[in-house]
Amino acid sequence: MAAVPIPAAAGPKALALAREVIDIEAQSVAALASRIDEAFARAVGLLLACRGRVVVTGVGKSGHIGRKLASTLASTGTPSHFVHAAEAAHGDLGMITRDDVLIALSYSGEGDELLTIVPPAKRAGTPLIAMTGNTASSLARLADIHLDVRVEKEACPLNLAPTSSSTAMLAMGDALAIACLSERGFGREDFARSHPGGALGRQLLTRVRDVMRTGDAIPKVAIEAGVMDAVHEITRKQLGMTAVQDANGALAGIFTDGDLRRLLERVGDVRALAVADVMTRAPLTIDADALAAEAAQLMDRERKNQLLVVDDAGLLVGALNNLDLMNAKVI
Repeated sequence: MAAVPIPAAAGPKALALAREVIDIEAQSVAALASRIDEAFARAVGLLLACRGRVVVTGVGKSGHIGRKLASTLASTGTPSHFVHAAEAAHGDLGMITRDDVLIALSYSGEGDELLTIVPPAKRAGTPLIAMTGNTASSLARLADIHLDVRVEKEACPLNLAPTSSSTAMLAMGDALAIACLSERGFGREDFARSHPGGALGRQLLTRVRDVMRTGDAIPKVAIEAGVMDAVHEITRKQLGMTAVQDANGALAGIFTDGDLRRLLERVGDVRALAVADVMTRAPLTIDADALAAEAAQLMDRERKNQLLVVDDAGLLVGALNNLDLMNAKVI
């Protein structure tokens, strides 16, 4: 396959402009810190007291920021969804109830679509938080709470494309969501429940019982077995080890392929040996209800590749190795 030709790199002017854009946007976000005031605190209180859902609305670039804000709120413990202002004016206004809180985003505060849907929402009793860059705008005056996201200038050299202003809105929205998260006491396990398909969700929700081998898949031999019986069981179950059980089914020890190699180096012929004489007693174990991530940490700390699972009575109920944890995407 022919290589795709790569155009020449942009010159120094483009690099200088890119750095200027980042500097301008960083200054615009930094300026927001002085505006985290009583209005912001009242906005957080309103969101926490919401009996319905937080409905975020906007159009254009503000609409894109609004979608992200609704998603961040929802994933951090504040039920939320986005309604496009233009669609709301044609029927979707029915998605907003008096039990909800409406957050409207518009940098100018004069967008026709928002000014069409806000008055009927307010008449229905829905409280309004407005996020604009103009405290004297129509939307700011209609709001129960106004959050000021004004910027000195856009990062666009034409001072036209929403750049600094949309970044400031994004940062203010994140500040709202994280303040609500903190006030709710929303923790890592709550976050994991909202993200069960992510790495954090797997680490915080997957238990040992979800990944361990059970029943006939567990490599195990009786304490009276010979070493060769243990070797055959290791080979059949392909976990690199076998558990050794006493007459009551309790875990008595473990015999691994590493134990076998060391034994062969030391004594040579192992056919006449009993597994009870060469096994490791009091092996590393874990409870089935422990997090799978804990199992991974335990094996890593103890430099083991396998782990046996026992119940409160010491009875063998499962087994797992690093590959099981990798297949479950825990590690």
